[in-house]
Amino acid sequence: MLLTRIKGPRDLDRLSQEELTQLAAEIRSFLVDAVSKTGGHLGPNLGVVELTIALHRVFDSPKDKVLFDTGHQAYVHKLLTGRQDFGNLRSKGGLSGYPSRAESEHDVIENSHASTVLGWADGLAKANEVLHRADHHVAAVIGDGALTGGMAWEALNNIAAAKDRPLVIVVNDNERSYGPTIGGLANHLATLRTTDGYERFLARGKELLERTPVVGKPLFGTLHGAKKGLKDFIAPQGMFEDLGLKYIGPIDGHDIEALESALQRAKRFSGPVIVHCLTQKGRGYTPALEHEADRFHAVGVIHPDTGLPVSTDAASWTSVFADEMVKLGHEREDIVAITAAMLQPVGLKKFADAFPGRIFDVGIAEQHGATSAAGLATGGVHPVFAVYATFLNRAFDQVLMDVALHKCGVTFVLDRAGVTGTDGASHNGMWDMSILQVVPGLRLAAPRDAEQLRAQLREAVEVRDAPTVVRFSKGVVGPAVPAVGRIGGMDVLRTPAPEVTRPDVLLVSVGALAPMCLEVADLLDKQGISTTVVDPRWVKPVDEALAPLAERHRVVVTVEDNGRTGGVGAAVSQALRDAGVDVPLRDFGIPQRFLDHAQRREILAEIGLTAPDIARQVTGLVAKLDGRYDSEPAATVD
Repeated sequence: MLLTRIKGPRDLDRLSQEELTQLAAEIRSFLVDAVSKTGGHLGPNLGVVELTIALHRVFDSPKDKVLFDTGHQAYVHKLLTGRQDFGNLRSKGGLSGYPSRAESEHDVIENSHASTVLGWADGLAKANEVLHRADHHVAAVIGDGALTGGMAWEALNNIAAAKDRPLVIVVNDNERSYGPTIGGLANHLATLRTTDGYERFLARGKELLERTPVVGKPLFGTLHGAKKGLKDFIAPQGMFEDLGLKYIGPIDGHDIEALESALQRAKRFSGPVIVHCLTQKGRGYTPALEHEADRFHAVGVIHPDTGLPVSTDAASWTSVFADEMVKLGHEREDIVAITAAMLQPVGLKKFADAFPGRIFDVGIAEQHGATSAAGLATGGVHPVFAVYATFLNRAFDQVLMDVALHKCGVTFVLDRAGVTGTDGASHNGMWDMSILQVVPGLRLAAPRDAEQLRAQLREAVEVRDAPTVVRFSKGVVGPAVPAVGRIGGMDVLRTPAPEVTRPDVLLVSVGALAPMCLEVADLLDKQGISTTVVDPRWVKPVDEALAPLAERHRVVVTVEDNGRTGGVGAAVSQALRDAGVDVPLRDFGIPQRFLDHAQRREILAEIGLTAPDIARQVTGLVAKLDGRYDSEPAATVD
């Protein structure tokens, strides 16, 4: 096989065009076989095989920087830079599903959030200029979907201002982000795709006019002088040229020879250049091409021949939300939904099918989505903005200053909250309950099971004068966790034996960790430690009943699937101090560090967020209190 002979990008230089075509076929076969066993981003990588080969033949990585926006399409790049062991892709100790600096000097960006690559490219090109590195180049690959993000256009504004600073921008245009790309830019690129006759028209016109006696050459000069107007009529790429960017394309993104020619011309140019490549997501794999929803953007473990899942999961948190949204839509005409280019992943497809006039896809533009939601609320409807928890980080200012300041009734539904695992550091939803704690008036719910998700979503959309947030985990929703009582707005999940007058531990369980917290209580009970377990349901604001309840216990423990700094534990600690309740508090959560990719259970074990780990530490704390309880006051453990 040719692929096994590729140890680095320069090994591509020795291959003929015929061999490159063979290599592309081998790569596609490898990807289907490998990713079907592990799961991962399949469709995007099948679409960029030839493009990635051409990039690495034209540019000299790592001296030249080849950058990928988001990075989910970088599997081919990994293969061409010496990483062909995909056996543990996205698993602990295996290759990351995104570029990773720890893996290779050829990887530059690893944050895997969309629309950032042009900002990176602008900075790297400026650094080359400042350090007089004329022989260094920057090539940034960005999809048409990522171009819907505001950051991309902020960067283009800066890039275009430097007419003589070399930078190659490759637009990977496959008409899709996750699903079909939405918006005015998508329509513009679609026009470019369907009007590729400009160059042929101009060449043919020149040939005819130059053969025409006397008036031919003057007429051609006039025609050539009107080039921009003609381009706008036949192929309106003038938008890019109006920004000051040289435009090359559209190019067949599966023709290696044509791609190399275009990229070589762009590389030689002394300023910023757009190379517009037309590619096909899922190319070469029939099940992907026939999957209209997202062309196998991301798959689990599948049968390679059919593309069908190897196993069928039980109901997921996302599917529970999806069904309840449709019910709410039938009950209330004022309920509308917003997605940031992720209709399928966040569970809004059913709502869109049922109420096509009440769904708004804003593209990869979470900031705009949040402010637009404020406008929708002010206009008299109740928007539900469903987004991955990690992506809400990007819209924090809008949540604070547009939604909360204006007391707008907007509900944010955060999917993939907490540790998500295999997608790595940037996709763990471990920041939301910390950053949202500082937003005045905001209410935040963390459902523990499907029943509570349905109930708390309904409670959230009833709030008309403040933002509400409902967050839930990735994957299968667990069994129902019934309450045995209610104190204030909190559900009581477990109480000590009736004869216990002052229980040892008040365990505050947040969201989907409730089953684990009940397991902690069982383990503590075996050590003779009495425990009350409560689920606050709404973790912001802290329930007023919590402080007096805490005062009746010897120690308070909080457990959350969120960063410890500024999270629910910190909020509970502050509420107890404000109420003058002086009991020891121990908070368990995610340490504030970027976590390597692995299965969720592996990460939870690594960071000590398991029932045995928590029970062991709480047992030690209670034992410490027992040893000095009568002789000295208990100190707070933070």
